[in-house]
Amino acid sequence: MNQEFAASFVLVLPETFLAVAAMALLMLGVFRGEGSARLVSWLAIAALAVTALFLPLAAPGQAAAFGGLFVTDAFAVFMKILILLGTALALVMSIDFNDREQIAQFEYPVLFLFAAVGMMVMISASDLISLYIGLELQSLSLYVVAAFRRDAVKSTEAGLKYFVLGALSSGMLLYGASLIYGFSGATGFADIAEIMIGQAGDPPLGVIFGIVFMVAALAFKVSAAPFHMWTPDVYEGAPTPVTAFFSIAPKIAATALLVRVLIDPFGPLVNQWQQVVIAVAIASMLIGAFAAINQTNIKRLMAYSSIGHIGYALVGLAAGDETGVHGVLIYMAIYLFMNVAAFGVILCMRQQGRMVERIADLSGLSVTRPGIAAALAIAMFSMAGIPPLAGFFGKFYVFQAAIAAGLYTLAVIGVLTSVVAAFYYLRIVKLMYFDEPVEAFDRPAGRTLGIVITGSSLLILLFVVYMAPVVGWAGIAAAALFGG
Repeated sequence: MNQEFAASFVLVLPETFLAVAAMALLMLGVFRGEGSARLVSWLAIAALAVTALFLPLAAPGQAAAFGGLFVTDAFAVFMKILILLGTALALVMSIDFNDREQIAQFEYPVLFLFAAVGMMVMISASDLISLYIGLELQSLSLYVVAAFRRDAVKSTEAGLKYFVLGALSSGMLLYGASLIYGFSGATGFADIAEIMIGQAGDPPLGVIFGIVFMVAALAFKVSAAPFHMWTPDVYEGAPTPVTAFFSIAPKIAATALLVRVLIDPFGPLVNQWQQVVIAVAIASMLIGAFAAINQTNIKRLMAYSSIGHIGYALVGLAAGDETGVHGVLIYMAIYLFMNVAAFGVILCMRQQGRMVERIADLSGLSVTRPGIAAALAIAMFSMAGIPPLAGFFGKFYVFQAAIAAGLYTLAVIGVLTSVVAAFYYLRIVKLMYFDEPVEAFDRPAGRTLGIVITGSSLLILLFVVYMAPVVGWAGIAAAALFGG
């Protein structure tokens, strides 16, 4: 028993290290007091980097810890690397912004670290209990950072909306989990899968209802329609770096959890949950495409854009096979860098020392700030799926998986909504390059933000050159989920 627990602690070494680092940085901030936010932020970024180095060491293969509550495999490692990278980049983008807006507090990076711990637990959850623990650890941290600008009404409103609706989704998740436990008699994913395989005929109706409730709750976490109602308001109200963080790491983590929940315990019931995922994917793509057309606020536009992108990722999941999951993993890796580049530019939208968020403020940006305009154009073209940029390949892999699975209608709807969504992405490019300049943005403060924007833009632009390693690694991660 002692050896088993020792082996389990080795497997959770990255999560343990990050949690201990977060508590240590919390104490450091308390003892240093005011002015420690920048130091704590950089140390938090270093802690995330060290955690990423621990991942391959702690999980050389597929293994379970703590009696099956926690599992490590290539799928978990792939998604955790994306989570840690997204969290680190969001923190880098936050440092100068928080200083300028006078909201720099040492609690901010600590909350990011606790959220990252929760996300990592979610991704490796192999039981309904550990799933809920990881999800709530992430959510509680996110509720606070959404309302971090306490003297701003919009930020407080964003935090309150996120908290109330998040509590509703948690209740739905628990109700769904209780139904599944009640009708299957198990909480472990492997046990549930074994019971479902052994069922003669159709599965119990209670299990189907439980799956629907859990999918609905997780659809809220990934801001998929029709559970997207919180997204535009929270994206607009939260501080811009927090919005960037919301659009990257939590969304990737919740997508990974949704994939694991549907494939691991409920893989044998693919015919039952596939139609639910298809409906959510279609609704998300349609709302993401059409609701963004009339938006005048760049952050609200990005909110609807993220809803659409989740719809495209769910196209791959709807296939219900290894090829589909492979497409989802590639899509989320590309999605990370597209959002980092876009939000990096949004953070540069300052006039006379204050943030501006109107899309019209981008008019003539190619004349006043050509470098920033080029970076945003690359991000917009990629989000629209224009080849040979990275976004094209993300959509190519998920649509290819849908076609291979015989989901022709879903693939056609995906292509058509991509054409509609291209309108508002290309409208931004048109504003920057063909409209008369308005008041110029202030010079971007901080070299680190420029490095983040440049690096993300180059990765999007040159993805076609280095995509073989990413596609190969994603293939190994997808195979691990299916026992390969």
